[in-house]
Amino acid sequence: MALFSSLTPVFIAIICVLIGVILKKTNGEKGKRETKSKPLSRPWVDEDVKDGADHHLEEEEAEEEWQGLDENVAHVPFFAERYPEDEMIKRSKVFYELLNKRRSVRFLSDEPVPREVIDNVIRTAGTSPSGAHTEPWTFVVVQDPYLKHKIREIVEEEEEINYKKRMGDRWVNDLKRLRTNWIKEYLDAAPYLILIFKQVYGQLPNGKKKTHYYNEISVSIACGILLAALQNAGLYTVTSTPLNCGPQLRLLLQRPANEKLLLLLPVGYPKKDATVPALTRKPLEDIMVVM
Repeated sequence: MALFSSLTPVFIAIICVLIGVILKKTNGEKGKRETKSKPLSRPWVDEDVKDGADHHLEEEEAEEEWQGLDENVAHVPFFAERYPEDEMIKRSKVFYELLNKRRSVRFLSDEPVPREVIDNVIRTAGTSPSGAHTEPWTFVVVQDPYLKHKIREIVEEEEEINYKKRMGDRWVNDLKRLRTNWIKEYLDAAPYLILIFKQVYGQLPNGKKKTHYYNEISVSIACGILLAALQNAGLYTVTSTPLNCGPQLRLLLQRPANEKLLLLLPVGYPKKDATVPALTRKPLEDIMVVM
């Protein structure tokens, strides 16, 4: 009994140590899980331009069998024009040379542009493929001087914060060589602003949400086609992703909650004294891998 009594403090100490080790291990694993699940803080990231492909609808909506799409789409014969090999090579070269002249132009003239041209280039962008043919895009064309100036005010206010606080020294220094800043005169000058919104979901007649598959990728492809169509028509732009401006611009333009701003394009002719950075593009061998 005396031996047991003398050993009791030792047993208690051992038990306390074991409990401490277990608790420390448990807390450590919990901390690792929290660290792994918690995303890195990136204050420059814009929620609107994040990939919307992982948008999850409510469970009961996701299980809806009917998405408002035709169950039986008629298939019709497809007849494609086929060019001789030499004509194919010529056309591909001519198109490359046209697109190779495309530059991001920040000095745009206020010279009027035919509205029909804008209609046609947006029709062209609307030919883009999309997930399950949901066509999840909205192109908002702004030509009203008051609205253009309000857009400029919103963008410049947020862009100044981006440059000074959100983007970080590395990003800002990388942009210095291109001589860009938060002043966006072209938003007032360009005869048209085209704001491209991605529809992260649609609306069914019964009020429920309709899944828009790969909406981010689909709208991005449409934007690329739009840039090519503008170049083909002799118009110029600069691709603008105004970080953290989406919600304000959506409200200004009275767009619904399912639309998120992806891209803003000022469209017009270059000023006569316009300049662009003397940049070069990567050669083919640096961008193509043939297996």
